[in-house]
Amino acid sequence: MRSFPKGAGVLACLLIGCPSGPQPTPQPQPIVQPVPPPAPAPAPPPRETPAEVRPTVAAARIYFDYDSSTLSGDSRSKLQSFFAAVQNRSDLRVRIEGNCDERGTAEYNLALGQRRADAAKRYLADLGLPGSRMTTISNGKEKPRARGQDEAAWRENRRDDLLPEGQ
Repeated sequence: MRSFPKGAGVLACLLIGCPSGPQPTPQPQPIVQPVPPPAPAPAPPPRETPAEVRPTVAAARIYFDYDSSTLSGDSRSKLQSFFAAVQNRSDLRVRIEGNCDERGTAEYNLALGQRRADAAKRYLADLGLPGSRMTTISNGKEKPRARGQDEAAWRENRRDDLLPEGQ
């Protein structure tokens, strides 16, 4: 084997790029990723809202004098109370049934019952209830509330029944 002068190894290494000893293994550099923003706090669960409670509207009844379709003061008062209960319930319709006592012919009582129902409808419409929400029908003397042939029974049967529909 051939020997070189002292320092020639160092010079040779410098010229040809020989390592002079073990070189450290390059370490991989960590990849820096941006830190994601913190996740938003979970939304609170939706509040359960109770179903809308709608007040029940009670049927109403108004009465008439014998052979009349004129509204009395008491009838107007009852119609105003009924209107107050129905006006904010746009989902309700109102059926107004006109009734008569047993005296008179069937035809006459059907016509009188219709005039009575129409009188109540006009009054409610004047208060502001849309006519499209009201229907009228005459039962004549076919649906008596009271049986009998005396003034007490006849008075009970001369009436309009105001019936809320769609509750």
